[in-house]
Amino acid sequence: MLTIGLICEGKIPADNRVALTPTQCRWLHKNVPGIKVIAQHAATRCFSDKEYAVAGVEIKDNLDECDILLGIKEVPIAQLIPGKTYFFFSHTKKEQEHNRNLFRAIIKNKITLIDYECLTHEDGQRILGFGFFAGIVGAHNGMMAYGQRTGQFHLDRVYKQKDYRNLIHTYFGLKLPPLKIAVTGSGRVAHGVLEIMNLMGIHEVEPFEYLHRSFDYPVYVDLKGRDLYARKDDGTYNRDDFHMNPELYKCNFGPYAKQTNILMNGIYWDKDIAPLFTIEEFQQDDFCIQTIADITNDVHGSIAINIGDSTIEEPVYGVDRKTLAKTAAYQTGSVDVMAVGNLPNELPRDASRYFGEQLIKFVLQDLLKGGSPVIERATMVKDGVLTPAYAYLADYAAE
Repeated sequence: MLTIGLICEGKIPADNRVALTPTQCRWLHKNVPGIKVIAQHAATRCFSDKEYAVAGVEIKDNLDECDILLGIKEVPIAQLIPGKTYFFFSHTKKEQEHNRNLFRAIIKNKITLIDYECLTHEDGQRILGFGFFAGIVGAHNGMMAYGQRTGQFHLDRVYKQKDYRNLIHTYFGLKLPPLKIAVTGSGRVAHGVLEIMNLMGIHEVEPFEYLHRSFDYPVYVDLKGRDLYARKDDGTYNRDDFHMNPELYKCNFGPYAKQTNILMNGIYWDKDIAPLFTIEEFQQDDFCIQTIADITNDVHGSIAINIGDSTIEEPVYGVDRKTLAKTAAYQTGSVDVMAVGNLPNELPRDASRYFGEQLIKFVLQDLLKGGSPVIERATMVKDGVLTPAYAYLADYAAE
């Protein structure tokens, strides 16, 4: 019997998403012999303890009996159970300094860490993620912020809607002014953004048209890797080469910054990848972007003026064009930035259903079989020891 525990999220601010919904747990108990799911008592989940209990899931405070522990966000060090196997988004593979002590504690406590972000198919495509719903909420919030700044239209907050279906209904009758929106990325986040663009009736145009034409209706351009990056030596782009040698590439977003009102950023970023624009470009008079929805949200990452997380309660802050200081949102002389790290929390039940479906389909059967290449690729730490694929984190993990 494989006993799976759904942990109570401990990170502050609290995350209300879950890895498996009550309905999915009931389906597992009925259709997958050898799996038992226990839910740790939690007051802030988007699905209540009662909903899990009605679905036949035992509710407990202590999960010591569980073989696998499923969370969402980083587990506070004080709540780690030594010797256990954890699945969660650890945000450590890029050597994120704010989670260094957590990573060290995982090793010290001889824990096995399997990171959702690292669960991939053979070609490197990620299996699990909340990116689609991050894109949906981030795009909505970006449009909401621009409407608030300009006074040209109004959108209510996503979290006030019961679910995604209700959110869609709020777009009926929405009339947008002529504006230009640049969407970056090609993964789940970008797909979520494009969903909102289409639901709002915003027309897609090709990059050349976007840069050289004016429109009397709202348009967006979808910019992927080859539209944004080129080798410094010969101007070519190869996806595999780019991901292996990002430092050899320059970013070509500059012309778009002079034609764009709203930037919806959903592109993957790592520390050796050039930002979409530099601070110097941001401070130029012809920088036209007024609102940036940085959905991938790397501080000082692909968006150089991302100076820290915002919150669901206060999702937008300003950055002064001259001083680069953080300001209140919607101020003259500043650009608005939406940089929320837990966007899917505004549609938690929908996001959790989608996540759980992928987890059941691609991961849980492998766990029952005792492992797979997919699980192996995502195992960053095994019983407190860095696995070979993550040996590059040795200095990061060192005391």
